[in-house]
Amino acid sequence: MKSINRRGFLKKSTVATAGLMVSAPMIKKGFAKNSPNETINIAVVGIRDRGGIYGGGGHYGNFCKIPNVRVTAVCDVDERLFQKAVDEVEKLGGNRPKTVVDFRELLEDKDIDAVSIATPDHWHALQTIWACQAGKDVYVEKPVSYTVDEGRKMVQAARKYSRVVQAGTQSRSSRLVQEAVKFLQDGKLGDIYMGRGIVYRYRGNIGYTKDSPTPKGVNWSLFLGPAPYRPFNESRFSYNWHWYWDTSTTEFGNNGVHLMDKVRWGMNKRIHPVKIQCMGGFYAQDSDQEVPNIQTAAFKYEDGTIMECEVRSLFTNSEHESKEGAFFYTSEGWAYLGGREFRTYLKGKGRKEEPGPTISYKDLAPVESEIKGVEPHYINFIDCVRSRRWQDLNADILEGHMSTAMMHLGNIAYRTGRTLTFNPYSERFIDDDDANSYLTREYRQPYAVPNEV
Repeated sequence: MKSINRRGFLKKSTVATAGLMVSAPMIKKGFAKNSPNETINIAVVGIRDRGGIYGGGGHYGNFCKIPNVRVTAVCDVDERLFQKAVDEVEKLGGNRPKTVVDFRELLEDKDIDAVSIATPDHWHALQTIWACQAGKDVYVEKPVSYTVDEGRKMVQAARKYSRVVQAGTQSRSSRLVQEAVKFLQDGKLGDIYMGRGIVYRYRGNIGYTKDSPTPKGVNWSLFLGPAPYRPFNESRFSYNWHWYWDTSTTEFGNNGVHLMDKVRWGMNKRIHPVKIQCMGGFYAQDSDQEVPNIQTAAFKYEDGTIMECEVRSLFTNSEHESKEGAFFYTSEGWAYLGGREFRTYLKGKGRKEEPGPTISYKDLAPVESEIKGVEPHYINFIDCVRSRRWQDLNADILEGHMSTAMMHLGNIAYRTGRTLTFNPYSERFIDDDDANSYLTREYRQPYAVPNEV
């Protein structure tokens, strides 16, 4: 199978993309798509893991199963992945998608209605902004951005160009989580004074890897994109890009954002914290890894409530360990929200506690909008693309920005090594140029997030 030829394209696409930043978006007339029978064409970007089938949770693995949705293109900087992806899309959806190496080529394709982004963290913002400017809706994985500034500009772009932009915090579409959040926000367990998210995910030692020639089929400069240029290194590619500051938002951004999104939602916080602390480090391994494998952060809000986040990437399976999940501590007891259950505990006499109401995933009856074998988050996105109501998204880009920014603030507190004071309205640290320098980044041209979207 032949992938699309990029010769001559990169020269013109740099100029064309720059034009997109300042010109009106290429929105097709009549793109209301109110009819459930009208086909929506989607391009999936980043197909190595999450963008594929991914054990049933991947992007084209889900979109191919939704009626009248067609994955018409798959895009990746690693051309070696195309054959498998095309075969899988054809098996699931019945059509063979075209293959594209450079994301910017998708912007020129007027037949593509939406893009679904599962690329590394450092690419999310620029691809989302470009897509909005080109009149395309976006499903973008968590963490939605690499910096706080990028996240805010993604929100601005979505609103300016009237785009539907869904953040990939899939728990927002979980009926179990929705029921748990409603229970908490209705005050049925009293006032919440603290929330906590715990993530325990073992990550193997990546060791030491020398730079090497770029493998055939890998477009290394495109992979780096906005990040500084470095020689090819296998440890900075594939999945291990998660462990280097140039491309990573640490395990806070990778998985901590999922738990803290639940905590923030359960506590009904629609604003940033004002005080942030974070400690951690790299323990029990010897390797090239730059980011910490243990982090613990505390976030304090204007009303005095507190959130905590703990991530650990080392082996942990002891009985005495706390469960991974979201925890809520209230005036009347506490609650645990895991992947399959929501349990509450009430204050008893003295130091005793009593079991309270419980919600189990298996006890929830199916609803009409569900499609067997399809994650509801993808269905919600498609429904909103058809209705043009971004307000009905379960995880609108603003919610994605708020939860992702929280993880960025924790990382900045870790990197500066001190307690930080944040202005939640201006999204700037107070009298702290050092901390503020982490709110954005220097971009490698031409892959720069524009000052004005």
